Amino acid sequence: MTHDALKLTTYLGERDRAHGAFAADALAALYARHGLHTSIVLRGAQGFGAAHGLRTDRLLTLSEDLPVVSIAVDAAERMAPVAAEARALLSKGLVTTERAQLLEGAAFPAEAKLTLYLGRGDAHRAAVSALRRHGVAGATVLLGVDGTAGGERRRATFFGANPDVPMMVLSVGDGGALAAAAAELAPSFATVERVRVLRRDGAAVGSPDHDGAPGSRQKITVYSREPGRLVGALRDAGAVGATALRGIWGYHGDHEPHGDVLWQVRRRAPMVTVAVDAPENVARWWPAVERATAHAGLVTTETLPAAPLASRCERLRTTG
Repeated sequence: MTHDALKLTTYLGERDRAHGAFAADALAALYARHGLHTSIVLRGAQGFGAAHGLRTDRLLTLSEDLPVVSIAVDAAERMAPVAAEARALLSKGLVTTERAQLLEGAAFPAEAKLTLYLGRGDAHRAAVSALRRHGVAGATVLLGVDGTAGGERRRATFFGANPDVPMMVLSVGDGGALAAAAAELAPSFATVERVRVLRRDGAAVGSPDHDGAPGSRQKITVYSREPGRLVGALRDAGAVGATALRGIWGYHGDHEPHGDVLWQVRRRAPMVTVAVDAPENVARWWPAVERATAHAGLVTTETLPAAPLASRCERLRTTG
């Protein structure tokens, strides 16, 4: 396997269909058929797309079609034919590609995102502790409901322990700190990507100005804690779409690692909110992100390729 990897990410609705099946299930089957090293299906907590219909698990009437994020990662040359088949499957949604390096032999940039792909169990808490001990700015654990691990499909069942169902740990911060943590953890599969940190613990540490090629897209990711109103604020501010994923464990900044516990009245799970849009649109709704992270939170930006992957999927809306 080469060091160059490609990450294919699809944002869609839970009830979206593809060739007679649910689209997320069809994608997971496709990735398993190709024996992709790692893929994961994440069920969102809130979100909206180009039609601006809000879906949230907070209200029963709006929770029947929650957002879903499907991610597949493998060597770049293996991903190319899979991406073409994924395009053919979908009639709606948003598909993006992101360049990454496999951890072995990776060169960490000054600011980076390290993604660990693990099975279920207690290993994620040890990983988060190590990342925090090495001074990494933040880490969030996201629990998958389906996916592939080592090329084999692993789907969660209601009554099983599901030890091999994939989960992912997203960590962001200084490249040197991430490299040191990765050396200690020695995960079986992980990727490194370039990011820029824009806000941390209420303070601006970078500019949201887009530095990509003409026509490229901007991905803004906000790491925060429940309860949050960011998705609604982004919708009101005119973002083309956003998806919020609820983590099971994590931290950002100087906060202690946290997650939901049974006796809490108010949820305090870590949240990851992702919005992909044209840079001129990001500039319009960026103040909503600043307001939502005025006192806490971690915000990053990434540049995505310009060419849309699926011509039949929802196009990113731009305004003049």
